[in-house]
Amino acid sequence: MSAPRLNLVVLRVADIDRAAAFYRLLGFEFVKHAHGTGPQHYASDAAGFVFELYPATAEQSVSSSTRIGFAVPNVDDAAAKLSSFAGAKLVTAPKDSEWGRRAVVADPDGHRIELVAAAHSA
Repeated sequence: MSAPRLNLVVLRVADIDRAAAFYRLLGFEFVKHAHGTGPQHYASDAAGFVFELYPATAEQSVSSSTRIGFAVPNVDDAAAKLSSFAGAKLVTAPKDSEWGRRAVVADPDGHRIELVAAAHSA
């Protein structure tokens, strides 16, 4: 039996436009839409999964304890770009680790974003 493959990540955020601007710095391209009578939200269908940013509500608050990770071409550049975004915070500066070059940045809603160096193919 093969392991399941991640195909959807949904973050609840205070301001979907601000969150989309932040994640665009990583290269995500978003489309704003709604399903039926549901709320307007942003969706990016890339890299083999759908990444969605939904507005927080009284029933579904900001999902700030969520931690997600992305493999990026250059950890130092990505961390610098993201941490300079208004409301974002550098949690762990770029450094070499057992997982390769790594950094952690908190987005404006407090989600911790782990950045690791993308593996280079030979």
